[in-house]
Amino acid sequence: MQIGPEAIRAIVERPLNQSEIGGLLWGLDETEKVQLFFHMAEVVRRSSAIADIANRVSDSLSLDVLFPRLMDVVSSMLKADRSSLFLYDAETGELYSRVTQGDAMEEIRFPSNLGIAGSVFTTGEAEIITADAYSNVRFNQEIDRHTGYRTRNILCVPIRNKSGQVIGVTQVLNKHGGDFDAEDQRLLEGMTQQAAAALENARLFEKVERQQHEEATLLEVVSSIASEIRLGPLLAKILAAATQLLDSDRGTLFLHDPERAELFSHIADGIDSSEIRFPADSGIAGECFTSGRVINILDAYADARFNPEFDRRTGYRTSSMLCMPIVAKGARVIGVMEILNRRVGAFGPADERRLRAFCAEAAMAIQNAQLFEEISAERNYNESILRSMSNAVLTLDADGIVRKVNESAVRILRRGEGDLVGHPLGELFGGPNTWVARSLDKVRAAGKTDITVDTELFVDGAQAVSVDLTTVPLVSMKDESIGYMLMMEDITREKRLRSTMSRYMSKAVVDRLLESGEAVLGGIGREVSVLFSDIRGFTSISERLGPQGTVALLNEYFTDMVDIVFAHHGVLDKYMGDMIMAVFGSVLQNADDADNAVNVGNRMMAGLRLLNDRLVARGREPIRIGVGISTGDVVAGNIGSPKRLEYTVIGNRVNIAHRLEDANKFYGTSVLICNQTYVRMKDRSQVREIDLIRVRGMEMPVAIYEAIGHHTDESFPHREAAVAAFNEGLSRYRRREWQDAARCFREALAANPNDSPSQIYVERCDFFRKLPPDPDWDGVWTVQSRY
Repeated sequence: MQIGPEAIRAIVERPLNQSEIGGLLWGLDETEKVQLFFHMAEVVRRSSAIADIANRVSDSLSLDVLFPRLMDVVSSMLKADRSSLFLYDAETGELYSRVTQGDAMEEIRFPSNLGIAGSVFTTGEAEIITADAYSNVRFNQEIDRHTGYRTRNILCVPIRNKSGQVIGVTQVLNKHGGDFDAEDQRLLEGMTQQAAAALENARLFEKVERQQHEEATLLEVVSSIASEIRLGPLLAKILAAATQLLDSDRGTLFLHDPERAELFSHIADGIDSSEIRFPADSGIAGECFTSGRVINILDAYADARFNPEFDRRTGYRTSSMLCMPIVAKGARVIGVMEILNRRVGAFGPADERRLRAFCAEAAMAIQNAQLFEEISAERNYNESILRSMSNAVLTLDADGIVRKVNESAVRILRRGEGDLVGHPLGELFGGPNTWVARSLDKVRAAGKTDITVDTELFVDGAQAVSVDLTTVPLVSMKDESIGYMLMMEDITREKRLRSTMSRYMSKAVVDRLLESGEAVLGGIGREVSVLFSDIRGFTSISERLGPQGTVALLNEYFTDMVDIVFAHHGVLDKYMGDMIMAVFGSVLQNADDADNAVNVGNRMMAGLRLLNDRLVARGREPIRIGVGISTGDVVAGNIGSPKRLEYTVIGNRVNIAHRLEDANKFYGTSVLICNQTYVRMKDRSQVREIDLIRVRGMEMPVAIYEAIGHHTDESFPHREAAVAAFNEGLSRYRRREWQDAARCFREALAANPNDSPSQIYVERCDFFRKLPPDPDWDGVWTVQSRY
């Protein structure tokens, strides 16, 4: 006798009397009785689970609480690995769920027609997916990738409210010990039916709470902008508040210029621009402005109206966009608000509603600020003076009469205030100073600012002061001329300082150093690239040339080489006899310091060829130099005694650069660099690895490279073939393939017979072929001579 699950369910759901129970058990053997009791226990357990669902959802209106509670019960009762519950968001047309990630709840969203869950939601029919879920074309693997999970089988049922409307789906994954069956489906449907009312109530409660929060947030941001009456800061606050309110990435606020029929903005997140202007009917913002309608775009690049130029210029990627007209009293559109890239999902009707309400408040604040700006226009005259108090400031009326001066003007011009105010500018600046009056004439004629730099101004009759003069037209809000302002900066001391510093570094570095102030001259640790260059055999050369010839040669050589250093933003650290030490990044750092140092090394070799041409033409012998470059951390600053300080760098990297310069003699190379320099370089196309060597004073070996960008086809014939063969030989050499390595190096020598490193490696390979190194050989070579 067999009793199926349906019969057992009927037995459990309908109480039996003693006679009926006896009749049921009569005729069953012991095994069948045990099976009956097990079936009855399972039905009771599942009925208890449905009751447990009702208990667990009855005391909370929080989806953050209900989601994990329900999923725990569902997973446990269906003996599944995990489960998910998705509710429908009618505003966005998405299904969403919440999962615990660490200590926080993270929301997952996807379109309501996507995947198995979307299919069940759309059709309202439960589904059981057996075998491998990944083989089902509807299965959305994105959530698995997001969570790092692997789904095998699925049971998914719709969640219906009392009206029978589908409000979401419940999905159970990976049943333990097999696939889901119809009995599991009935149990899950019963559990979700119990939970549906609580979920709908919690969803409604959360919606009300969210609306209240939005209203409170809107009130807060409106209050924050209402207190600001300056237009520039107000626009910045409005834009920041709008992006915060809509949980978006960035935005732009455009105002309308009716005189020029343009939309313009001084406030645009992520764009370094003083002003953006375009016709008021152009683009998406222009259409929003002219039509007065909201424009909500899911994919900006799919919209023909979108101009991707700003994205290309800034490196930004615009995805979604919400464009809202800013409407003032009388239904007058005064601007447009563009909000870009909602952080979660797309902009929906709720976002439109919030931004419309916010823009209404912003419109009133903008109009008030514009009114305040118009009223404040008459104060611009005095405020311009106050903003320029560090320099000499003279303000003139429209007729060119001096009306006000500051204390700096009195000090620089060596005249009392009474001697200046009330006089025409031409009367005050005559003779050699008439260039001041000419600057005013230029501004009057063109209506634009005129700048005169580094010009001598004669004061006290004959004393010359170096000044920078800026002559600015002063205009009203209606763009009418109300006068002029002259600002004079005394650069006499700075000019002397520039002259001194330009002997040691380029003008560009001097300018940046002066902008940064004296702080960079203190002792600080920083990464730099150090370059050493040295004339080969200089002692013998100086003996042959004599004192005067030696000095003349060094001056000519140093002039050419230092110009190359300065041209690449290097700092001349010192001369040591015939040696040059230059540093890149000691004063002000640059991402291209290593490239600049190597470029200087290459340029030095090219410049040396030109110098030798001149020397040979004069009957002198040519000279040879070596260059070593090392990159790494040093200490940079003013070092010495109080009586004599020298700005320099100290550290092991200085020693390595010096030793690399000397190592050129051993390898027959011209420019050697260390591994750190190579790593920092952006362009490594004209560099080849030479060796691993041990440097005196350091335990760790140093990888060294040769810069070959200075070579010509004459000095390094068949460069590409020679370097390729050399690199292959070096690889085989380090794998102890001595014979094959030697063959590659001989191929390199065949391409360039003068390639000294290839010749060195041929000799090494022959040596190691006869006397192989120890098994723990690390490929490092210790230079024994001249180093």
